[in-house]
Amino acid sequence: MQFRRSHLALVILLLTALPLSAQVQKTVKAVWTDWETISPEGEEFTVSMPKNPTTEATTFPYHKMELKARLYIASSPAGPVLAIASLSGIKSDPAQYTEFARFNSYIDAFKNFFPEKVRSKDALTKLTLVSSRPFKGYTGRSYKLTIGDLNGSVNAFVTRKRFYAIVSLNTKKDEALEEKFLTSFQLPERQAEPAKTTASNSPQNEQGLNDPNAQKPDANGRNRAPGQAEGGELNPSSPSEGNTDSGVAANVAGGQQQNQQKRGPIAGGMLNSKAIYLPTPEVPPGEASGVVLVAIVIDEQGNVVEARAVSGPQHLQAAAVNAARLARFSPTMLMGEPVRVTGTLSYSFVRSN
Repeated sequence: MQFRRSHLALVILLLTALPLSAQVQKTVKAVWTDWETISPEGEEFTVSMPKNPTTEATTFPYHKMELKARLYIASSPAGPVLAIASLSGIKSDPAQYTEFARFNSYIDAFKNFFPEKVRSKDALTKLTLVSSRPFKGYTGRSYKLTIGDLNGSVNAFVTRKRFYAIVSLNTKKDEALEEKFLTSFQLPERQAEPAKTTASNSPQNEQGLNDPNAQKPDANGRNRAPGQAEGGELNPSSPSEGNTDSGVAANVAGGQQQNQQKRGPIAGGMLNSKAIYLPTPEVPPGEASGVVLVAIVIDEQGNVVEARAVSGPQHLQAAAVNAARLARFSPTMLMGEPVRVTGTLSYSFVRSN
């Protein structure tokens, strides 16, 4: 009799819990079926997300810079996470920072910034490059991302103003949800850079046509400097007489500059000890050990602009190359001018116990 009573109580408890469980499932489902298109002020993108996503604006240090971050995220305790991380603070200035190096810095900063927003700070994070993914004329790449028990994809793009990482994570595979979110992200087409005005078309030269001290063509159609007679000889009556040394110096300086522009990269040998930032490569799944050598090219600002594996176990080479692309170096100077450097980075993988 006692057993029957206990059995009956258990049945009643289960029947009571079923409607509550169904209600929870219905609530979670409703969160993901009610979507909206957003285009936040100050951003360049539009995207379709679950309605009323959480937004956050913050700043954080990255090397000697301070980056601004905006996060748009929809998440559920059950696992799905859809988010867009928007970062800014690294100027688009090819003279100081190539677009390739700028993208690498942003993806490195994203990896430090984003994981703790969805899982604990100590959650194991792994970001693996899948492919290059240019979009609307912008540099972009596709990655696989793991943060603790969450797995999914990241599409990342860099514009002149910002860096965007579009993230879809889940505790179980949901291709339809991932596809719906990632493909809804849109950017305007990249506009062509305005052509730089050449010196021959500058306003000063247009005004110089009426300037008696401006350059004038000789009989052969070549420009001659103020005070220079036909055929290239100095006009004795010109105020420039006696200043020929400065002209020679200018020609020498011009020749040196031309030689510097033609100068190729210098060999730097093994570069591990010279790096000011050398991230550790992510170890691929499974047991892994061995040494991978990666040949790199460093630009005048100290950024790695080329990287390729030249030796080592095949299954470890991608991880080593990805880490090498994020390395940073101090600019190398030669005769007072920054130069490109070639060399090698060595990565040692040790089998975990």
